[in-house]
Amino acid sequence: MKQLTHYDIENKQQQFPITIVCDAIRTPENIGMCFRISETFGVEKIYFHESSPTIDNRVVKKTARNTIPQIEHASYSDFSTIIHKLKEEGHTIIGIEITDKSIDIQDFEFINHEKIVLLLGSERNGIENIQLVDHTIAIPMYGRNSSMNVIHSLAITLYEATNQIKKIKKTLK
Repeated sequence: MKQLTHYDIENKQQQFPITIVCDAIRTPENIGMCFRISETFGVEKIYFHESSPTIDNRVVKKTARNTIPQIEHASYSDFSTIIHKLKEEGHTIIGIEITDKSIDIQDFEFINHEKIVLLLGSERNGIENIQLVDHTIAIPMYGRNSSMNVIHSLAITLYEATNQIKKIKKTLK
């Protein structure tokens, strides 16, 4: 067995109808990792709140590892406005958040939604206005802790969503 390097691997590049909205993410590491994980999973676009660390931040750049130019991104100033705009464009807003209405991620059918927005809440307060989302999903956890890092939840969600979308595309061929 030989461990492969970046030069040995050629990914099947594709894009999925997924947009990420970061609701006032505060730490530069999380912004950088949002770029990195979103690029890895073929996300179309990322929106960051204007108060979040910018792409000029040294830590954001270092953590993103050259993925910033590879993914479309923009900032927004008003959370309600960006969510309403995306809904008008036909996106389903899916909050990654633990609520009394959350559906376990493996039971949520991402394939039933043509355009998806995955909404990430801030590290401290979660999603600002949970009433604006169409659905909330939760990742089952089996330890004592009831939450995880926002970017870890994004990675798990992107894996599940893209896996479901890929499977349905294979079935339709």
